Amino acid sequence: MFRRQGIRSLCCAALTAAAVGFSALVSAEEVKIGFLVKQPEEPWFQTEWAFAEKAAKEHGFTLLKIAVPDGEKTLAAIDSLAANGAKGFVICPPDVALGPAIVAKSRFNNLKVMAVDDRFVDANGEFMEEVPYLGMAAFEVGQKQGAAMAEEAKRRGWNWDETYAVINTYNELDTGKKRTDGSVDALIKAGFPEDHILYTPQKTLDVPGSMNATTSALVKLPRNAKNLIIGGMNDNTVLGGVRATESAGFSAENVIGIGINGTDAIGELKKDNSGFYGSMLPSPHIEGYETARMMYEWVTTGKEPPKYTAMDEVTLITRDNFQQELEKIGLWK
Repeated sequence: MFRRQGIRSLCCAALTAAAVGFSALVSAEEVKIGFLVKQPEEPWFQTEWAFAEKAAKEHGFTLLKIAVPDGEKTLAAIDSLAANGAKGFVICPPDVALGPAIVAKSRFNNLKVMAVDDRFVDANGEFMEEVPYLGMAAFEVGQKQGAAMAEEAKRRGWNWDETYAVINTYNELDTGKKRTDGSVDALIKAGFPEDHILYTPQKTLDVPGSMNATTSALVKLPRNAKNLIIGGMNDNTVLGGVRATESAGFSAENVIGIGINGTDAIGELKKDNSGFYGSMLPSPHIEGYETARMMYEWVTTGKEPPKYTAMDEVTLITRDNFQQELEKIGLWK
């Protein structure tokens, strides 16, 4: 009898030891998470990567950073992540319409996926709300941009009768449309004449594209147009617009351009004088850190991120405060 109990105790001890060993092995297993961005050369994405790396160091996982400038490289990157033992990834896709393909490829490779900055859309152009997403509250951020432009115009004592706004649009991107719609909404609420707003579509989301778009709008201005407000979905769409006003003979004192992103405006804000007044600086540091952290929790504890996390926290940076604000988040160089 005692012999049987002894054998039973030894068996239980062995099983317990095996379980503890397995648990330790699982907990010691390296957790790998991907972070894929469409334009790694952009300061915005470099900042996201830097703070995702910070999350990786603090929480003990490995971050795999991959550039995905097009659809082919995106799908190849997902296969690469799976081959390297990743459990999930965060992505800002080069094209939001790739959403269904990204989700299908992720499921095939048993990878969890979360979108950041730009939200996936399905074949009908509808948001894929089943995929967790963290990004700027585009309309609300646009409203803050428009309100800032109106406030600065009033501070300068501009007469609305002599003031016009050129809004460079890119409605093909839902985020871009919401930002410019929000900006216009705030301008009108501030008393800006709706018939003094000129919309001009951009073909490309870069400085040359916005410069061309603004140039085409400036020829439509009436002779009494003395002051100009330049708006757009990001810094580059406004920077190009400001360049166009310079070529058209408008002085910096008669132009107010406020972008969104902040990180692409540093060089311009270092200049002593420019029609580019400032930028709405969002939180790429928070977005990079939080999405990486959320993905880590998801793959290690099963806690799925919220389907939509809206970020509407922005700071207006101008020549007076941009260095101080950028230093706060480690972006000053």
